[in-house]
Amino acid sequence: MSVVSLAGPVLAASADNPAANFNDTPWWLSLIKAVLLFVFLLINTLIVIWFERRVIGRMQQRPGPNRTGPFGLLQTLADGVKLALKEDLIPRKADKLMFILAPTIAGAMAFVSFAIIPLSGNVWMFGHYTPLQLTDTPVATLLVLAVAGVGVYGIVLAGWASGSTYPLLGGLRSSAQVISYEIAMGLALVAVFLYAGSMSTSQIVLAQKGLWYCIPAFFSFIVYIITMVGETNRLPFDLAEGEGELTGGFHTEYSSLKFAMFFLGEYVNMFTVSALATTLFLGGWQAPPGIAAIDGGLFNGGWWGLLWFTIKLWLFMFFFVWLRGSLPRVRYDQFMRLGWKLLIPSTLLWVVAVAFLRASDEGFLGHKMVSLGGRNIHASTLYVVAVIIVLVVAGAWIVDYKAAAKENAVSTPPAEVDPFAGGYPVPPLPGQRLVEPVPALAAARPAPNESAQQTTATESEVDRG
Repeated sequence: MSVVSLAGPVLAASADNPAANFNDTPWWLSLIKAVLLFVFLLINTLIVIWFERRVIGRMQQRPGPNRTGPFGLLQTLADGVKLALKEDLIPRKADKLMFILAPTIAGAMAFVSFAIIPLSGNVWMFGHYTPLQLTDTPVATLLVLAVAGVGVYGIVLAGWASGSTYPLLGGLRSSAQVISYEIAMGLALVAVFLYAGSMSTSQIVLAQKGLWYCIPAFFSFIVYIITMVGETNRLPFDLAEGEGELTGGFHTEYSSLKFAMFFLGEYVNMFTVSALATTLFLGGWQAPPGIAAIDGGLFNGGWWGLLWFTIKLWLFMFFFVWLRGSLPRVRYDQFMRLGWKLLIPSTLLWVVAVAFLRASDEGFLGHKMVSLGGRNIHASTLYVVAVIIVLVVAGAWIVDYKAAAKENAVSTPPAEVDPFAGGYPVPPLPGQRLVEPVPALAAARPAPNESAQQTTATESEVDRG
């Protein structure tokens, strides 16, 4: 089939039918789509594990996997086979039903969310003209948030059902983490709904033909990137696992295929949140602006859309890997403070500002319009965005200035120190010296003649005994 037949009809069909239309999609074709989607995610998961180990290896000046298969590509498959053949252990005090059910929930829910992601527009598949998407609903984006909320039950149940302290702490951490950051994530998506006028993923993609929403909804884009890392328990927010203090977290007691389900669910969730970010902020399957304009959109749509979608998806996956190789784990109180005291209040203000702009058809400054990326935008929108940028930069500068002032205001340690002042012997810091004479030490130390008298009295008592 020629390139023209792949991409040409899609644009016309998209213009006539802005929503995903599954009228020409029989049930068996939907089943084939589900199987292909499952295979697509499994293959990408195998590749991203190898990719992560290779990239972090290069960042740490070591080769990474390079023995099994060409360039070490089969190393992940070998590790999966080894993991499946390991002994499956269940702790004696574990709740066996919940212990088995938890990894099943965590693994299955990770695949469900990808069903509403449009991988491309309408394509010819087995004689039918159908969207390259498993399903779509008027509230498809909310389905992702709902499924993510159900998926955390797998982690919480795993921690509780293990009958061990460290998994329980990891499960509690995860529940608080997901609750906190799902609020900010949902608020970040509200701005996209206001711009697109719909919660359907296919309609949101089509609404970004002129301008991707990562530009007008830039603040929502930044907040979503932060929250998607927190939702997937990835560094620097992998507090639910916390190898340093929880010895592995909620899956400490798991082995064999049960542990593999948690491992698989984590990476598939990374693809899910990355695909949602691509769909809502980066135009989904649509080609970049320069390429989309070639020959009237020859390479924009059809099976070409799957290529652009995959490239954008893997940009986010590289971002995940880069974070893991660059940043250390944050403290739990810092993580929760970031979510509740910064992200949620600032996102609420942002949503109110966007709603006010979208509700005003004339804008604050009249009918003046500005063309940006082939799309007309009220000048007031740009002005408000500029003001918000200035306020954010000013707020960051004030916070940094106060932190620097607080750090400088810390009193310098005294030149002389009494090691027994607090009741416990404390060694002096570099540059300090002990108080001469040390009062507490002098009081605790007997005089030389007194010590001699005590020794003589003790010896005489022994002799009399």
